[in-house]
Formats: sequence, C-alpha cells, structure tokens
Amino acid sequence: MEEQRQQADGQEQEASTGILHVFGRQLKLCRERAGLDRAELGSRAGYSASTIASFEQGRRIPPAKFIDNADELLDAGGLLKAGKEEVARAQYPAFFRDAARLEAQAVELHVYGTRAVPGLLQTEEYARAVCAMWRPLLDAEVIEQRVTARMARKGIFARRPAPHLTFVIEEAVLHRPLGGEAVWRGQMEHLLLAGEQRNVEIQVMPLSRKEHAGLAGPFTLMETKDERRIAYTEVQGDSHVHTERGKVRELETAYGSLRAQALTPAESLSLIEKLLGEG
Repeated sequence: MEEQRQQADGQEQEASTGILHVFGRQLKLCRERAGLDRAELGSRAGYSASTIASFEQGRRIPPAKFIDNADELLDAGGLLKAGKEEVARAQYPAFFRDAARLEAQAVELHVYGTRAVPGLLQTEEYARAVCAMWRPLLDAEVIEQRVTARMARKGIFARRPAPHLTFVIEEAVLHRPLGGEAVWRGQMEHLLLAGEQRNVEIQVMPLSRKEHAGLAGPFTLMETKDERRIAYTEVQGDSHVHTERGKVRELETAYGSLRAQALTPAESLSLIEKLLGEG
C-alpha cells in the first residue's frame, strides 16, 4: 500500500509539472506571436524578464492575477485563462491539493494546530522558515512556490460574505521561535491582528490543562457553500479528506471539547501580547 501511495504521489507530481510546462509553452507562444520579448512583457505585467522566463520554463508557478493580465496583454483570447485552475492546483504539494480546493469553497473553517502556526495564519517569513525546515530538503524554487501558494490561500480572509474562521493552537507553538526572533515577533503580531477580525476567533490551548481532547493530532473541519461537512487530517505528508458523516462527527465533537478547554479568544490574545512583552 505504501509503495502504491508513493507511486500515485509521484505520478500526480509529474502531472503537475507537466501542466506547468504546457502552460509555459503556451505563454511563450502567445508572447512571441504578440511580438514581445520577455523584458517587454515583464515590464507591462510588473515582473522581471527572469521571472517571465521561469514562468515559460515551468520552473515557477504564475499567480492567477498574472495569468489574467497576460491573457489580455497578449490578446490570447482566453487561452491562458483557461489553464488558470489547473495551474493553481499545481502550486500545492500533492497531499494538500484536494483540501486546498475545498478550503477555497468553505463558508466555515475550524483548525486545530499542534506543530506550527496554521498555514492560513502564517506570515510570509514564518511560512518560508517552516518550508525551509522540511525534510527531505526542498529545492529553493519549491519553497518559493509553496510560500506563494500559502500566501494566496489567505485571500479567504478578504472574501465576502466573510467565512467563519476559528483556530485552536497549542501554546507550545507560540513558544517555538521558528525562523528566529524577528520572524517570531512578526508572526505573533500578525496573530494579534488576525484575531481582531470579527469573523476570526483564535484560541490557545494552555500547557497547564489537565484535560485535553486533541491528543490524536491536528485536523481541520470545513463546511462548504453546498452545506457539505468535511474533515481533513494530515501527518508526515500522509493526508486524508474525510466525507463520511461518522468520522466528521467524531472530529466535530473533539473540536467542540477543545474550544471549551482552551482559553477564550480574549484570553488567548492577552497571552500572545504577554509573550511579546516578555520576548
């Protein structure tokens, strides 16, 4: 089973790489047909010539905004825009792609984080530090792709109508200065700002608690626009999207207990402020 999973992951990774190369060739053909060199397209689209080269060679994932802009600048007639969804999926590691698609549709999202600040709450610097610590080591370009993808996910905070977002984070995570002191302070300050949004609630699970409903590990709960309730679990690169009602209900029950056991949102933000003052 493990060999089959690894083979499937490898095939999916190859398919994603192929998508990027196909899009890159289409971009190059459209650019050349329009009579522009890379520097000219980059200047008009707000990118360097080297970045355009990376897009065309499939080494870097172009943002959706660039694809829309390039389609119009190159008079591509929707050809580039047609591949935008597949290109967007390619920016995530294989094990997270299904969850990312569902997350983008969520009207409610509830996250229990145990190892690091949850991705949706990470600053760019913190996300880069987390990706740099991945083992086996990731190539520099893969790190940048994943950071870009993680930052793109944060668009959920600006969506209207605003989704309901809650997070329960282990206190130990807040004491772990991933990336160094400056990165840690920036991340803690960002948590304070995020926690002040009306549709966001951040709670900390104190180290001192004698009761704990989340010892089985981290998970995410989602409800989509069509009222589907879904759970996502992940450990050591193995992930699973749960749609069966029994399993989802189990995790919903655990999350309810976790929220009751954790500090209140106001108490949690006060704790983060205290840690910043002591740091």
